[in-house]
Amino acid sequence: MTGNPFLGVLLHAIGGLAAASFYVPYSKVKGWAWETFWIVGGLFSWLVAPWVVALIVAPDTVAILRSVGLSRMVWPFVFGLLWGVGGLTFGLSVRFLGVALGYAIALGFCAAFGTLIPPIFDGTIGAVIASQGGRVTLIGIGVCVLGIAISGEAGRSRELDRPAEGREGDRKRFEFAKGVLVAVFAGVLSASMSFAISAASPIRLAAEAHHVPKLWANTPIYVVILLGGFITNFAYCMYLRLQNRTGRDFADRTQPLSRNYVLCVVGGVAWYLQFMFYGMGQTQMGKLEFSSWTLHMASIIIFSTLWGIGMREWSGTSRRTQRLVSAGLAVLILSTIVVGYGNYLDARSKQAAAATAGSAQKPPQG
Repeated sequence: MTGNPFLGVLLHAIGGLAAASFYVPYSKVKGWAWETFWIVGGLFSWLVAPWVVALIVAPDTVAILRSVGLSRMVWPFVFGLLWGVGGLTFGLSVRFLGVALGYAIALGFCAAFGTLIPPIFDGTIGAVIASQGGRVTLIGIGVCVLGIAISGEAGRSRELDRPAEGREGDRKRFEFAKGVLVAVFAGVLSASMSFAISAASPIRLAAEAHHVPKLWANTPIYVVILLGGFITNFAYCMYLRLQNRTGRDFADRTQPLSRNYVLCVVGGVAWYLQFMFYGMGQTQMGKLEFSSWTLHMASIIIFSTLWGIGMREWSGTSRRTQRLVSAGLAVLILSTIVVGYGNYLDARSKQAAAATAGSAQKPPQG
């Protein structure tokens, strides 16, 4: 598989920046309940943007999906539904923990579970443990868990740094225990996106058959996958609207409606762009495709931490807390590097085995 790895790394970095930035516009929305701005932004994340981009870069998207057939789109859609729960709980974890800590802990779990669950699901975990690359990857997951623990201690330390009255006034904005709990669910269900992309390979192949450029061949698959994500989030947000009686938010003229809608559109499109650039970057990595997830995770963690610092989420905290934040970030980034190196060893081992098998099958010269 050929490509341009340098371009791939750049595209993954842009995707990471988009993923790290989507919640920033949401945090500026005034007077709306969480379920209101989440579903307004989600309308553009999971419905509008995927179709607009797909029709621009692959005008035959409808014909591509028809050629694949409904039966081959069922599993990408189902895994999209499950991923939607992960995306929903990820948004809640950022809401409860803030941008810097929420991303660090949630993505730490995403990296760990997203690496472990697929081989457990398909029954290859024994082979993973038996291989050198697999063992290195498992060590990387252990490092990741350590990074999560350090980040968790940073969150606990942040709570202790604040005076009692500050904790009470900030209760709705920062809830550590609840944030960690939903981050676990986000991490477990994040593996569904990996399954969805794999199950959607017939759509990608159909796109290539319709002469969609390689760089954009992954784009039509998100029309199906993200539809599942939209349905999950829509159902939950409608439930919250009924429970919290926030149905009037959409037309409440006492709030800055135009500004809120614009912010939600910006946040929603940014959420989608992470997938668009991830898919583009993956097509350019060639033999280094195994590193795509690692690059994506590392980029998001780095940019989200920078956003957290820029938004002064850790201002006024003790030096101990700030050292813990820095240490947790460093360990989480290290874990993605170790996992990526494990994937590299595994890919190299498979290439060597394939080359050996190919040599054994060559007829003797004579």
